[in-house]
Amino acid sequence: MKGILISIFKAIFSRRNSFLGQDGFDLSRLDRYRLGRVGLAPDSVYRTQGSRPNGLRRTGDFRAIALLMLAMLSLALLGSATGCAAKINPRESLAAQGRAPEGSPRLLAVYQPWFGQKDHINVGYSCHDPNVLRQQIVKAKELNISGFVVNWYGPRKEFEDQAYGLMQQAASADPSFKVAAQYDEAVDHPGYDTDAVIVDLQYLYDRYIGPEAGPSRSAYLRYNGHPVIFIFPKESNTDWNRIRQVTRSWPDPPLLIYKDLSDKYPNAFDGYYAWVQPGKDGWARDGSNYGEDYLNYFYRNMQEHHPDKLAVGAVWPGFDDTKASWSRNRHIAYRCGKTFEDVLRVFRKYYGSQNAAPYLLVETWNDYEEGTDVERSIGHCGGNSGLSSAVAGQQ
Repeated sequence: MKGILISIFKAIFSRRNSFLGQDGFDLSRLDRYRLGRVGLAPDSVYRTQGSRPNGLRRTGDFRAIALLMLAMLSLALLGSATGCAAKINPRESLAAQGRAPEGSPRLLAVYQPWFGQKDHINVGYSCHDPNVLRQQIVKAKELNISGFVVNWYGPRKEFEDQAYGLMQQAASADPSFKVAAQYDEAVDHPGYDTDAVIVDLQYLYDRYIGPEAGPSRSAYLRYNGHPVIFIFPKESNTDWNRIRQVTRSWPDPPLLIYKDLSDKYPNAFDGYYAWVQPGKDGWARDGSNYGEDYLNYFYRNMQEHHPDKLAVGAVWPGFDDTKASWSRNRHIAYRCGKTFEDVLRVFRKYYGSQNAAPYLLVETWNDYEEGTDVERSIGHCGGNSGLSSAVAGQQ
């Protein structure tokens, strides 16, 4: 059955003047069309040679429409006759997201820089290897990810700080790829939380962002000319109003983007970003809670109550922290890519070309310890296949 349908596809799309493009049969294009129909890449398949026509203007319009209907029917039959890999192609949906019309969000991925040191699991590479970093940038760009948001703890964690610097240096060789810091708030200075954060952020600015930071500063992510710093807060007594006063005094003041929402310091942040979690019902034993209600609340709240703030969306494949030293046996089922698709659809329900969000965060690129990695497996069919292939590739 599968072979017959593929033959049908070849017969239909081998004609070079098809409205789908002029480079013949390409099954991934059909996947992108299917995803476009559910709002993941609106109208992107109508682009031919870098433009999007207002309609099918060729003399064979009627024929093209008839062939398209046959293709859609064949694709539906193919999906029903095969397994989940044919039904769900999250890798294609992520790529299609990057091909959405002008005004759609820029795709970024959260990056964990700690692999290669003994305190974390062996994933087959070191984040201190410049060759690995360059290869990761190339692979990310294949999915239309155009930047890494690197988890960063300040100078107090030397390995991660050095890994961040190496990543920014690697990114500086490619003007189309950017990096930003996701500052993991310091909590190891009781009574001096605010001062510790100011010291960390001043270090970040001086070393990687500001005018004295060196040539690699060109790789730092900016929005409307301002550097962007993502904040991952901890339960502390940090005075973010005071910190904001300090950062505003810098010659090149940054935008501060906070995880979730902050009722305590609404004027200290320029925006908020969603973060992977199961929602109000908590972590289900079977991993069935993937955070739909949380995402609906976050996006709706941003639109209704914070229209003046930057809203940063999020998409994740699942969650499984059993490999982490801090594990609490928490799970969000991958469902062979279905979770990724569903999370992305929630985002698309609230944001499109008419009210674009600036960024969409892929959470994460390579956190194998919490099982949110998409580096080698978005669907995670058959378990944490991303980690398995990572280690196997180094043996």
